[in-house]
Amino acid sequence: MPSGMLRCTLLGTGTSTGVPSVACECDTCMSTDPRDRRLRTSLLVQSATTTIVVDTSTDFRQQMLHHRVLDIDAVVYTHHHFDHIGGFDDIRPYNFRSGKPLAIYALGETINVLRSTFPYAFGLTTPNGTSVPSIDYHEIDDQAFRIGDVDILPIAMQHGSMLRVNGYRFGSIAYCTDTNHIPDRSLERLQGLDTLILDGLRWEAHPTHFTVEQALAMVEVLQPRQTYLTHIAHQLRHADTEAMLPPHVRLAYDNLVIEV
Repeated sequence: MPSGMLRCTLLGTGTSTGVPSVACECDTCMSTDPRDRRLRTSLLVQSATTTIVVDTSTDFRQQMLHHRVLDIDAVVYTHHHFDHIGGFDDIRPYNFRSGKPLAIYALGETINVLRSTFPYAFGLTTPNGTSVPSIDYHEIDDQAFRIGDVDILPIAMQHGSMLRVNGYRFGSIAYCTDTNHIPDRSLERLQGLDTLILDGLRWEAHPTHFTVEQALAMVEVLQPRQTYLTHIAHQLRHADTEAMLPPHVRLAYDNLVIEV
């Protein structure tokens, strides 16, 4: 990959149940369109020298195998809901390969939840001889940070009663999943985007996610050149929904690659 270019791959674009959903026979869950098959939401960011995963989703292992991701420099977490941290234990093979801890970056509350959910990875349980994830964790605040040759700007957002989750900006692309409110101070960090990847769960109202209509209103505010909606529920069938969207707004789908 040429120096200065970023390749962003949507590893998963589905809501917490994934699509198709267990025990459902709706039109989307029964669809044969591959764009209607959605793993849990996650993003792969690659430069010429650096590989970053945003969230170890519940489908992390499957996603890494599908894309043959052999090395990871860091994992960056948006927040600590289980569909975004559930694959944490599968960090272990990357420890085996590299022989060193894997760097993770997260808000303090997310680190605390990881610690309580996976206590063995933080030395909080008695070792029993089995392998555990080896990590080097870094707490995120509002300041930009750098991993390898990739600059990352946190975007503070709200997600229902969670008053702080993070989106992230990587150059001219921003990833803002799992939100139903972006404060004014964060809107300033989202100006001048080429590509916005934005929460757009479904048409019906939801207490913690943007609806498609609310996402479109946010697009009007931010005016990115192109927007992809993600964290999509089974209420949205890909082809039917895209026919109702303006040309500069599309539904994301698993394995979509965006280069910036």
